[in-house]
Amino acid sequence: MEAEAGCGRGQLFLRSLLFLLLAGPPAPRPASGQLRYAVPEELEHGAFVANLGEDLGLDVSTLSARRFRIVSRAGARQHLEVNLENGILFVNERIDREEVCEAGGTCLLHLQLLVESPLELYRVEVEVLDINDHAPTFPWQEYVLEVAESAVLGARFPLESAQDPDVGTNSVHAYRLSPNGFFSLEVQTRSDASKFAELVLERALDREQQRTHRVLLTALDGGVPERSGTAHILVTVLDANDNVPAFDQPSYGVSLPEDAPAGTLVIQLNATDLDEGPNGEIEYSFSGHAPPRVRDLFHIEPRSGQVLLKGPLDYERASLHELYVQAKDRGPSAVAVHCRVLVHLLDVNDNAPEVTLTSVSTPVLEDAPPGTVIAVISVLDRDSGDNGRVSCEVSPDMPFELRSSFRNYYTLVTTQALDREVVSEYNVSITARDMGSPALLTRSTLTVPVSDVNDNAPRFLQPSYSVYVMENNAPGASICSVSALDPDCQQNAYLSYSIADGHIHGMPVGTYVSINSDSGHMYALRSLDYEQIRSFQIQVQAQDAGFPPLSANVTVHIFVLDQNDNAPVIISPMPRNGSVATELVPRSAGPGYLVGTVSAVDADAGLNSRLSYQLLQATDFTLFSLAPDTGELRTLRSFLEQDATRQRLLVQVRDGGQPALSATVSLLLSVVETMPQTLSDFSEFSLPPEASSSSPVTLYLLVSLGSISFTFLLAILILTAIRCRGEHRSHQGDGCSPPRCHCCPGSRPASDGLKTSNLTAQPPTGTTAATCLDVPGGGPPGYCYKVCLGPESAQSDFMFLKPCSAPRNNEKDPGKRSRPGQHLQVSKQIKQPNMDWLPPSTQRLALKRYQIRHCGNRGSRWKGGCGDGEVISNAVLN
Repeated sequence: MEAEAGCGRGQLFLRSLLFLLLAGPPAPRPASGQLRYAVPEELEHGAFVANLGEDLGLDVSTLSARRFRIVSRAGARQHLEVNLENGILFVNERIDREEVCEAGGTCLLHLQLLVESPLELYRVEVEVLDINDHAPTFPWQEYVLEVAESAVLGARFPLESAQDPDVGTNSVHAYRLSPNGFFSLEVQTRSDASKFAELVLERALDREQQRTHRVLLTALDGGVPERSGTAHILVTVLDANDNVPAFDQPSYGVSLPEDAPAGTLVIQLNATDLDEGPNGEIEYSFSGHAPPRVRDLFHIEPRSGQVLLKGPLDYERASLHELYVQAKDRGPSAVAVHCRVLVHLLDVNDNAPEVTLTSVSTPVLEDAPPGTVIAVISVLDRDSGDNGRVSCEVSPDMPFELRSSFRNYYTLVTTQALDREVVSEYNVSITARDMGSPALLTRSTLTVPVSDVNDNAPRFLQPSYSVYVMENNAPGASICSVSALDPDCQQNAYLSYSIADGHIHGMPVGTYVSINSDSGHMYALRSLDYEQIRSFQIQVQAQDAGFPPLSANVTVHIFVLDQNDNAPVIISPMPRNGSVATELVPRSAGPGYLVGTVSAVDADAGLNSRLSYQLLQATDFTLFSLAPDTGELRTLRSFLEQDATRQRLLVQVRDGGQPALSATVSLLLSVVETMPQTLSDFSEFSLPPEASSSSPVTLYLLVSLGSISFTFLLAILILTAIRCRGEHRSHQGDGCSPPRCHCCPGSRPASDGLKTSNLTAQPPTGTTAATCLDVPGGGPPGYCYKVCLGPESAQSDFMFLKPCSAPRNNEKDPGKRSRPGQHLQVSKQIKQPNMDWLPPSTQRLALKRYQIRHCGNRGSRWKGGCGDGEVISNAVLN
């Protein structure tokens, strides 16, 4: 028998295999909607248990992707595992039924199966079937039994039970006694179906004939193959002790809370013996039927019979303890009597709920729809009844809720849309509370980060930007910086800046400014000129790097500030013979006589274009004065005989900029006795001082040249009158009646300087003649200037400034004749003055003096246009 109990592991495996062949393959058994399998213990690693994929109807090809797994409590041993390639449940490590299930009865392994995407939960129970892997054993190899010789026939002597960790038929099934002439064996069954043997006296003992008896006790289990264990019984025959102790009742029952402290009195036993003296003194002790676990938990006082608590109790491990107590007197040949004490444990709420996060899907997208599963939570309370009934909840101020999906299983789902820009991370507090009194609770915190979605467009810090740039800036200089914010994160918040396509004065906006795509700094690509462009606007776009990208636009207004970079340009009187302008002054002129007006324009604006006039040099400062604001040159007194006939003046025109810029013009004034009736060129009056003493030949030559010039000019006037028949009638209130003008395509730029020809024109006698000067501008293309000079040498008027256009065919009417007072037109190229840049007072003065108008506007008072043949170069300026 001992050799059989010591069989090796190979023999155990053969027995297990024989068990499987006899029992057949384990089949799933539905129980309350669950699967249940049976597997014998002690199987090796990799042993087949069941095909879960087939039994659950799952697609085995997706088990790995869906994270099909067995959910176990933290620290629990994983006896079974699932092969994700074929869905087979197999033995992961050897299962010892006696280790997994201490108590007898059905031994079940509860498996929680979890499948994600979508979430599915399954409950599987695997029953661990016992195999006969343990042989019965006795507490001692030899029992010593003292029996009085006076023992009556039929007296029973309980024997220590054999222990077998196996259950069912594999546990202790029968006892056998070796043949002898005095004792027989009778087997008793306890309430838990365990068996123990009692030795029955069949023949009267006689100590004088035989003092001891030896018998062999064998315990047999019901397994296949059968296992057994043996113990020797030594019976010593004693002298008679006629009375044995007796308990009040054969069985006792008591209830005890599981949290009772050590030393608690469990029960007070009482047995009586009718004998006296030592034969009547009773001692209490555990019988041989008491298992070691009971001896560890309880203690019996030998003399008083008090059963005391020795170790801690645990209702969750065992709710009932069965104590076997014996009592015997202290007399010779004492006979022990037995009783049973059943200790029922009362459950105490001493286990708080356990919260386990079996599956967590984080982070969660902020645009996840309500109902998105965040985590799967299992809750377990090892108590029983209300103490083990658990409710689970989350904080009410969180956008999450718990939904019960299976027994003791919950899913944490979203209840509303999330916004990462408001809350980027949630600390979800999960509270599990049992129904005990007092209730126990467990709090677990789950951190749920919110993943960003590109749901916010960039936003500029300002609704629009205004930038002021001084003209003549250095190309490449930084002019401003724009900035936008995006409340998203990572690449959804990475911004790049760009300038929208567009044109500024016909040029792409990219030729004017550029922007750093990362920082938003803007740079001027060219030097700006206030006189060409005063302001412009661009659209700047900020776009994030999300998918799809979001963007925002902002308008940037760029204003160019004026610098004093343009010197004044003197437009009247225009210099002749280099830098000298000539003028005639009658000797009879009295004080305050208006000799002429020095007029100038400045292309700058504001103070930079405010002009002042100053007389720097003069032949005689007592003879002339110059108005500093208007530039009017007047006589201070009458001419005397000793005054020179030629007066040279140097006039300076200075603007109000810092630093100030200026221009000068030299005036040569010729004092004549009488004013001529014809207009002559300034150069004709550039006479030397000794002209009065010149020879008659020179005088005759001059008169001849003047006559020829006048005849030629008269012919041109007649031709001009024929072509300009559609000219508007002369206006009585004006000093001259200007014709339309246009700028010839071949006009020279302002850099060519002021040029005139040597032609002289003279209007008919008795008419009021005026001289018109057509001056193509040097500023923006398509402008020309007309200067009308009256017949008096002391007056000149700048008539109008308008855009030039080529003359239309229907406006040329050669049939119309020239009227008296028809203007003569001299083509000049000077820098275009923009009168809008002047201060209001200066504008009014300029308009009064020169009457600026647009050239070629059919809606103006001058409806005619100057044809190519109407431009007469050598007008005589007084």
